[in-house]
Amino acid sequence: MLTAVLVTVGMRCEGHRDHGAPQRAAGPRAAATATAGTDGAQGAEGDGPDGGGSGGVDGERSGPRDGTAPAAPPPRPLPRSPAVSLRIPSLGIDAPVTGIGLDADRQLQTPPVDKPKLVGWYRGGPTPGETGTALAVGHRDTRTGPAVFAALGQLPPGRRIEVRRADGRTAVYTVDKVRVFDKARFPDKEVYGPARRPELHVITCGGLYTRRTGYSSNVVVFAHLTSTK
Repeated sequence: MLTAVLVTVGMRCEGHRDHGAPQRAAGPRAAATATAGTDGAQGAEGDGPDGGGSGGVDGERSGPRDGTAPAAPPPRPLPRSPAVSLRIPSLGIDAPVTGIGLDADRQLQTPPVDKPKLVGWYRGGPTPGETGTALAVGHRDTRTGPAVFAALGQLPPGRRIEVRRADGRTAVYTVDKVRVFDKARFPDKEVYGPARRPELHVITCGGLYTRRTGYSSNVVVFAHLTSTK
């Protein structure tokens, strides 16, 4: 399983270092979906600032029995191309993206502390729109003030996250849920496990903050691909 993130010496958004290293299991060849876990979930921003078939009679198309329109088919996953920017229109976020990997301790890196408006995209996982669990991380704040994901915990389900790629295309994700997980009970499988469809998990710090231990939780936004352009 992948590690808990947001571990950088000297920054306020610090995490535990006792999880396993990131693996490529969340990439395009993933065969299993992530197991949904609730251990440690506190709900959104708890204590932190945080296709229709055919075949009816007489050749008529049959729709859902409740009279609603059939769900639109999922978009076709995109081929590999790195992320260059990430937008969350409802929060006013329009940020550049940099690739991140693992540090010497095999912990997932974060964007440089002196670039608080930069988003990190894990290079070992899927690129925007690819099948699997893609990971984006960013600071909630630094010593200089609020950072790119300061308001991430306020993002409601149904809102869009748009990620522009190096090939000029854009992957559009729709938020499914926002959760705050205590770092001591961080659900690795739910957050970092592989997925059969293109998904994006956006992570920052949350919960309570103390100078001795940093933030107590992580805010995680769960989203899935709903369109491309």
